Amino acid sequence: MSYIWVSNVGLMKKITPYSYKANTGKAQDLVLPHKSAKAMIAIKDFTYGEFKKIADKTPFTQAEWAAMLHVSERTLQRYAKNNGHFAYINAERAMQIAHVAAEGKKTFGKVEMFYNWLKQKPVMLEGEISPDSLTTFQGIQMVLTELGRIQHGILA
Repeated sequence: MSYIWVSNVGLMKKITPYSYKANTGKAQDLVLPHKSAKAMIAIKDFTYGEFKKIADKTPFTQAEWAAMLHVSERTLQRYAKNNGHFAYINAERAMQIAHVAAEGKKTFGKVEMFYNWLKQKPVMLEGEISPDSLTTFQGIQMVLTELGRIQHGILA
């Protein structure tokens, strides 16, 4: 992954995560993730058909998907009817959930077992996680962190 470094003087420089050593401490300095053009096009042209491929691999209900994507169930139905395009933020969230489901499958062997584990609301160091955790970026990161701990045998 590469990053774009934006400084207070407006200079932008493409760097890798490991090459960023200077820290001026100024509030204007910011390092932003930089997605490849190919990934951005894939998200831009994200249709209901592509979403359906992801949704079919997961046990989440339409109501749960609507909550995770921050859209109404009616909107999902409308997208299904005319194979509508998702907004960038919704497409990106769907891809994040697909990644979480893949990690859950890798950890538990089956996506259904991951879903059952998530429904049990396991307690982790940072608090409790549940299917509702997948509605926020922070919650998704908590789930991924816990899955990583399980994969590495760190159960505390």
